[in-house]
Amino acid sequence: QVQLVESGGGLVQAGGSLRLSCAASGSIGSYNVMGWYRQAPGKQRDQVAIISSIGTTNYANSVKGRFTISRDNAKKMVYLQMDSLKPEDTAVYYCNLKLIGQDYWGQGTQVTVSS
Repeated sequence: QVQLVESGGGLVQAGGSLRLSCAASGSIGSYNVMGWYRQAPGKQRDQVAIISSIGTTNYANSVKGRFTISRDNAKKMVYLQMDSLKPEDTAVYYCNLKLIGQDYWGQGTQVTVSS
């Protein structure tokens, strides 16, 4: 059974930084894609950044140059370094793992950026 547990959310002022972590447990295979999505109140859940097990990354235009996704395959961890945070980055951030035919989500962690 695959489980994802996020940590690192919180309250930060605009211009500040936060680092999110996601720990995966269970069998996640040798090839997968892990990533971060976010959902603000009243809005749909959107992709923020994804990274494959071979290191290929993709970012939403709104976070390019400010956020950095990374992973540690040996530890089954994925990270999201968020710099130059803006109030519009406020949302619940969810960790995601995609395997062939399977999709897993963490419980989410709240990120609040005050102006």
